[in-house]
Amino acid sequence: MLGDIVGKKLKKDLSTAVNKPREWRAELEYTIEGIQRGIIDPKDVAKTVLSTLAVFAFVFVLLLPVYWILMIALQGEGATLYSTDSAGLVPTEFNLEAFIWVIGDIAIPAKVVGISIPFLGEFFLSWPRIVFFDSSPYVDSTSNFPRYFVNSMVVGFFTVVIALSVVIPASYALSRRQFAGRMKLLYGYILFTQVGGGLGIAGLIALYTIFVSFGVANNRLVLAVYYAALAVPFNTWLLKTYMDSIPVSYEEAAIMDGASPFRVAWEVVLPLAKPGLATILIFIFLTGWMEFIVAQLVLRPENYTLPVGLFMLVDTYSVPWGQFSAFALVYASPIVFVYLFAQRYIEAGLSFGGVEG
Repeated sequence: MLGDIVGKKLKKDLSTAVNKPREWRAELEYTIEGIQRGIIDPKDVAKTVLSTLAVFAFVFVLLLPVYWILMIALQGEGATLYSTDSAGLVPTEFNLEAFIWVIGDIAIPAKVVGISIPFLGEFFLSWPRIVFFDSSPYVDSTSNFPRYFVNSMVVGFFTVVIALSVVIPASYALSRRQFAGRMKLLYGYILFTQVGGGLGIAGLIALYTIFVSFGVANNRLVLAVYYAALAVPFNTWLLKTYMDSIPVSYEEAAIMDGASPFRVAWEVVLPLAKPGLATILIFIFLTGWMEFIVAQLVLRPENYTLPVGLFMLVDTYSVPWGQFSAFALVYASPIVFVYLFAQRYIEAGLSFGGVEG
């Protein structure tokens, strides 16, 4: 079901991207024809053009750090921050070695699977490594980015699943049910977690002691539980606020039709809360994807996530700026794609409303 929804959205977005140039061309021709016929004031067109250019200039200023990192990454091993020639906005040398070093081979690894059949013994099935892109002609070695990426995806996935399993029912209960101390419980919950986050080094020591005492250090699933616990209070408040904007009359109509409380929540409230769900999904995923300190504290090298892997590139006496920048850009790219895909929902979710009565 989720695959069909994602597929339809991707197909719609791709169709929009393909048709957009044709729409822009039609609008341009309409504007030119309107000016020639005197039905469109050239001053209005000039104001629109100047406003658009101002917005582009503002966006460029905001994206200047990303552009600068991209320029550093495109210089490969020769990149440095200590030379104006290398750190300029338009460097003289370009190559993709840093990105190839980060991604490495693009291949399906070889696998061997053992199958035990009673009375016949054990058989082994194997298939070879299928290589789509061999990076060895371009770089001497590759990074551990794929392994760190898998670790981050595992942590991020379980963080989202665990947090949503708590946030959704808690938000619905706080939004629709009346009980003693309802709002004080919510605000106290958020305040407690914020104060806990400010304990700093003492909190880290206590957290590390707990992980070690229970023998769960270097465990990605337990780390995901910790991230989910961090994400639950704020996102419960955020989703509860969005659910408050959904008219109760929708649920009353469903109940009159004989729907059970579970069906009301699953088939009425949750579909209407999709913008809020998309928004908190991004926030929860970012909690597990970007956190560095605790991951570096409790994980060992084989389970390092991407932020820790990025930090490991910093040597005692030097930093490979080209590889560091390429690693950072590839690390940030999944968040950009997820945000672009969920943009329409996030904008609606952050507005805390938008449900027509």
